Amino acid sequence: MLTIHTAELLVTGPTGPGSAPLPGGAVLVEGDRIARVGPYEELAAAYPHARSRHWPGVLTPGLLVRGGDELLERTYYPDDPYEITELGADPITGAEALADLKMTEARWGNSARRGTQKLLARGVVALAGRITVPSVRTAVSRSGLAILPPAPYEGPAALDPFAGRDAAEQAFHGVLEPGAPARFAAFAVAGPAQLLEQGPTTCVATVIGGRLLHRRR
Repeated sequence: MLTIHTAELLVTGPTGPGSAPLPGGAVLVEGDRIARVGPYEELAAAYPHARSRHWPGVLTPGLLVRGGDELLERTYYPDDPYEITELGADPITGAEALADLKMTEARWGNSARRGTQKLLARGVVALAGRITVPSVRTAVSRSGLAILPPAPYEGPAALDPFAGRDAAEQAFHGVLEPGAPARFAAFAVAGPAQLLEQGPTTCVATVIGGRLLHRRR
């Protein structure tokens, strides 16, 4: 099935010659790839039977988060609502606190599944890190997130892909162009500068492999 995704502003990648943001731009997705990029009116006229999804704000490449192993193998995400009363809602880190939880591989896998949902809700499509726990790796694989080699970062790992970044574009993973994997996100902000300022929780949709894996209700 052909699907056209459009927003008030399309940012295909880091800004530069030939990659200026396109107001009213859109991407045409066929299967797990981007087939065409251009103005929405042009794509809609050329493919009248394609399904259209209109998102508020800006459509950008999906985001890359660093420290994936720290986020998913050394951070526990309590199960809402079952564990919130006892453990609280905040992620749990630190060797002593994790030891008190008596973590098993199965429990790590369940925590990682909840962690990947938090990442998808922030427009993340890939994580950098050395994932070694089999159940965690399975959870990441099933989520659709790509696993990349570790990348340097300062301070503790954060669910926010913009942490330690000077520009939102620095967190983009890939570019939106014909033939590229269909992995992108939409954010309810005016543009990249506002995205960096307001953060990834403005995400309204995340697409990986042409599939809509997160949609804010």
